[in-house]
Amino acid sequence: MKSKRPTTLTPFLVVKSGIEAVKFYIAAFEATEVVRYDAPGGKLIAKIAIEGAEFWLGDEEPEFDNLSPSTIGGSGVRMVLTVDDPDTMYASALKAGATQICPVTTEESWRIGKLVDPFGHIWEIGHPLD
Repeated sequence: MKSKRPTTLTPFLVVKSGIEAVKFYIAAFEATEVVRYDAPGGKLIAKIAIEGAEFWLGDEEPEFDNLSPSTIGGSGVRMVLTVDDPDTMYASALKAGATQICPVTTEESWRIGKLVDPFGHIWEIGHPLD
């Protein structure tokens, strides 16, 4: 049976401090908080949007094996954020507390840079060249 809803894939980032993560993404990427749910124990789950691109984030829940990159020693996933002005967005993320991995450069068919946010998630910020 064909669904009337489109198929989507939405990342869910696990962090050590959901409240601080929301603040960071708003400062770094001019994100908006779409919705927030308070969870037991002072934890939260939030949907965040960056220029319309949405993702979820939430505090660690070790009892459910939901662990952050800082707990497991790194991240096996990279977030690729495609924006019109990667240089400005990248600089904003660094100013908000991200750490540079690779500066924004022009490589093959992309203008792109790589950084890690304060919660251990790796972001590539760029756009394909026309």
